[in-house]
Amino acid sequence: MSEAAVQPGAPAEPLSQVQRVVDTFVAPSRTFTDILRSASWWLPWLLAAVVTLALGVAIQQKIGWDKTYDNMLRQQSAAAQQRMEQMPAEQQAHIRAVSVKATQGIFWATPLIGLIVAVVAAAILLASVNFGFGGRAKFGQMFAVWIYGTLPWAIQGLLGIITIYAGVDRDSFDLKNFVGTNIGYFLPTDLPRWLITLGTSIDIFTIWALILLTIGCSIAGRIRRGQAAAVVWGWWALITLIKVGAAGIAG
Repeated sequence: MSEAAVQPGAPAEPLSQVQRVVDTFVAPSRTFTDILRSASWWLPWLLAAVVTLALGVAIQQKIGWDKTYDNMLRQQSAAAQQRMEQMPAEQQAHIRAVSVKATQGIFWATPLIGLIVAVVAAAILLASVNFGFGGRAKFGQMFAVWIYGTLPWAIQGLLGIITIYAGVDRDSFDLKNFVGTNIGYFLPTDLPRWLITLGTSIDIFTIWALILLTIGCSIAGRIRRGQAAAVVWGWWALITLIKVGAAGIAG
């Protein structure tokens, strides 16, 4: 696309919600241009919520929340594990029981938590696009861009469901990285945590989502594609740096 400012017009015919979802994967510019007409976002959110809840059912049936938490605990830093082991057995049991319930509860609430994340993300992208590059996006449009732009993560969830029912090793299941779509999934677990965290951030579906968000921000903000890429990929790089740094400090 030309580096000239994007001035999209409305599609010849308004798109239905189903057409928007389909076009997100095959003709994303059509979906994001139609968002200028209507910022409705309920269908992609509903689809993502259904996939998330189905993934939770698969985890509950095939992995178990107790096992899921134990695996997460094993992935923590050596210092955190040592602190846990030094506690009295009764206290360990209590903390484990509460943590299992918390893990389960947070997961079931993910669709609602996702809306909160979408509000924050949309606000950040809106400010970056409008104040950073003179864009003209509206909050509702940017919110819809985020909901549609992150649809690839729903496909990742579907792959996770398939993997679980196909018979994934319960001992190796990692709720934070449950399917092999990133480099970190294949790295040895004895490598430094910061390196695994970096590898996990380089994920096929995250990159796909970043590309879609770049297109969406460009169209919604009426800014150049390169400017939109600077916003989207710049925030991703910053967040990744923070996560890798935190993992390195935690050991």
